[in-house]
Amino acid sequence: MPALKPVAKWVLALLFVAAGVNHFVNPDFYVKIMPPYLPWHYELVLVSGVFEILGGAGLLVPRLQRAAAWGLIALLIAVFPANVHMALNPDAFPNIPPAALWGRLPFQTLFIAWAYWFTRR
Repeated sequence: MPALKPVAKWVLALLFVAAGVNHFVNPDFYVKIMPPYLPWHYELVLVSGVFEILGGAGLLVPRLQRAAAWGLIALLIAVFPANVHMALNPDAFPNIPPAALWGRLPFQTLFIAWAYWFTRR
């Protein structure tokens, strides 16, 4: 298991950095998934993209790893309502099967656990 942890850290870091960059490349998709009760959709998409990039990169800096992991956990919790909003509004996402919209919700727990692994030495 110890040999797996550095690889898992790089994979998680790359996933978050790529997702964060995608917020800037394809912001309209992320704006579309924002729940209507939140203000400043576009700005929140950009802010969350920045924090995904910073969190992913921070995982790779030993002295920042724990803080970055906790930050990613907070981010995953913060964006969960947008994922629920997607599942509750499948008509807005005709290219994604409704089962996939619901099926991705449990993956938030997996990503939280994955990030939590890096809060421990």
